[in-house]
Amino acid sequence: MDDDAEIIAEFLVESHENLDQLDRDLVELEQHPGSRELLSSIFRTIHTIKGTSGFLAFGRLERLTHVGETLLSKLRDGEYAMTPDIAEALLRMVDTVRALLEGIERSGNDKDPGVDVAPVQAAIELLLKNGGQPPAVEAPATEVVDTSTPSPDATEPVDASTPQPPAWDGVERRGVQAPDPAEPWDGVERRSVAEATVRVDVELLDNLVQLVGELVLTRNQILQRTDTHEDVELIRASQRLDLVASELQESVMKTRMQPIGQVWSKMPRIVRDLAHQLGREVDLTMEGHETEMDRSVLEAVKDPLTHLVRNSMDHGIERPEDRERAGKPRTGRLLLRAYHESGQVVVEITDDGKGIDPERIGAIAVQRGVVAREQLARMDTKEIIGLIFRPGFSTATEVSNISGRGVGMDVVRTNIERIGGSVDVVSEVGKGTTTRVRIPLTLAIIPALVVGEGGERYAIPQANLVELVRIEGEELRRQVERFAGAPVLRLRGRLLPLVSLAEALGGTAEEGDALTVVVVQSDDLTFGLCVSEVHDTQEIVVKPIGRQLKGLAMYAGATIMGDGRVALILDVPGMAQMQGVGAIAPENVETRGVLEGDRTALLVIEVADGRRAALPLDAVARLEEFPRERIERSGGAEVVQYRDGILPLVRLAPAIGLTDTAGRGEQVAVVVHEIEDRAVGIVIDRVLDVVEETVVLSEVGRRTGVTGSAVVQDRVTDLVDLEAVVARMGVVA
Repeated sequence: MDDDAEIIAEFLVESHENLDQLDRDLVELEQHPGSRELLSSIFRTIHTIKGTSGFLAFGRLERLTHVGETLLSKLRDGEYAMTPDIAEALLRMVDTVRALLEGIERSGNDKDPGVDVAPVQAAIELLLKNGGQPPAVEAPATEVVDTSTPSPDATEPVDASTPQPPAWDGVERRGVQAPDPAEPWDGVERRSVAEATVRVDVELLDNLVQLVGELVLTRNQILQRTDTHEDVELIRASQRLDLVASELQESVMKTRMQPIGQVWSKMPRIVRDLAHQLGREVDLTMEGHETEMDRSVLEAVKDPLTHLVRNSMDHGIERPEDRERAGKPRTGRLLLRAYHESGQVVVEITDDGKGIDPERIGAIAVQRGVVAREQLARMDTKEIIGLIFRPGFSTATEVSNISGRGVGMDVVRTNIERIGGSVDVVSEVGKGTTTRVRIPLTLAIIPALVVGEGGERYAIPQANLVELVRIEGEELRRQVERFAGAPVLRLRGRLLPLVSLAEALGGTAEEGDALTVVVVQSDDLTFGLCVSEVHDTQEIVVKPIGRQLKGLAMYAGATIMGDGRVALILDVPGMAQMQGVGAIAPENVETRGVLEGDRTALLVIEVADGRRAALPLDAVARLEEFPRERIERSGGAEVVQYRDGILPLVRLAPAIGLTDTAGRGEQVAVVVHEIEDRAVGIVIDRVLDVVEETVVLSEVGRRTGVTGSAVVQDRVTDLVDLEAVVARMGVVA
């Protein structure tokens, strides 16, 4: 119903604009009756209204515009000449169409009894019958609906069965719904759909975004200066400026937001044409078409998303006879789904086709020289599937106008990464493939982490950030080593390649007794960026970099900081490519052999006034803190509203036989544990540390919810079995 209402609203806005133009064109046509340009414009407008009203099942409106269109076609083709009678009939038609539109806005249909279509329709049909000329003899009087307010002493009886319009104050209000007769008119005009919207040139919106960007920069400068002042009024004014600038920025950015449905509107035709061309039977489903993103992002992802749909049709969904042999329905299913998640837009293209066979991908990659056989042997399944994004790679056996040239998926990833997005593919042989594209909401103003190197500052987009790690003293010597000639960081059970920002900039990295690592991610590649300083996170205005730096892949743009200095924005995928990080896969099989013994990554926590416990880190999805007042009760369970859903809570201390002391302060620490498609919040006192140690389990302390005890960081620590804790408390997410 919401979709229908949205379509009708767009139809009303466009039709009202067209009718205003029609009034002007028809009056001008009377003065220049031979103008074919005006006639064609008027004809197209009426034709559009007729076609859309037929689609929306507005029968009266469709019939009226149909006869008007027929009369206009006679004028356009030169069969009739423009006369005052024809002009009058067409103008009356425009007025009646406008009245019908106002009725549609009020009631959702064109059956308003107060609008009589018959007289206008009869007049136009009479003109058509007489070759565009009025009848020679006076036609029978046509009933005219008197819209004037009857005088109080009128003696004409009123049919009580006919709906009567409410009393008006004599002032005409076009497009305003009449008030309920039972309620007095309050003198306030209700805006129509057409009056509530305005069309603005895209260039004007772009200029507004640039001006807001400059305002944000100025705000940052003022806030930085007021930090060193003690003038209370100045600080108060700067805080007010900060609030207003943020709200203005949010409002202006919303004007550029457009639903992804604008891109998807072409997909049914594309899928239909490809299905006929490839001999497929496909059922297309689209979900989340109202998901909005910035117009510039929408333009950038249009072609990549189209290519991914074509790829699913060509390489994913099988022919009907092949699907039958595989025990599948003849008709394949293609799902397009879009939704917001963590400040980004996620677009999924899912098919139930044959999936991607890693063995076949690997064999073709070796055959075509994309990777060496020795290199392939060290890759896991995810990395092998990732080979489809390599330049020149294709699984097509023959070249066609759809595929086979080895150009496509690499361009898709490049274009998506260029706007700060990522592409991930998950596939199961015989079941299907899901391609997940993550893209930022906007490119104009983004949150970023500001770091320092060599006296200069650089911005890292927050979309690429994973975490910050500070390593000092003995930990530095133990966790950082060299592997295959490159520095790596051992972090919670895996090795991360390290890149020195100083060396990437052409300088020399300074040796010290501490190391600051910004862990960043680009698609399926995670690596650490070593920096000298970490400043803070802030919203930055993205400016294009000069042509002198455009050849450097490690820069995505520039911004102006609060002190007026320029900071370059780092392009994480480009930096990984320039530094050759891709060759050091973070989950390479060879790196697993470097780990010492059977070391386990643990999250060390505090429960029950100083008692220590540890959770397996791979069982921890997220760490959260909630204000205590946000915790509510549902039945006998504690819950909290979380990520558009409800998160059930389990207090860890009583679940493992200890006294509960969690949540005494204003904030409650929660460990989010995910089980398949469910999530549970484990309430603890606080997080102490993340460690990686060789665990020697002791039976001492073994009980329900605790597998035993071990010495962790020289302290006896309970090892918690989260599955048993959740099962014991009977929580259903």
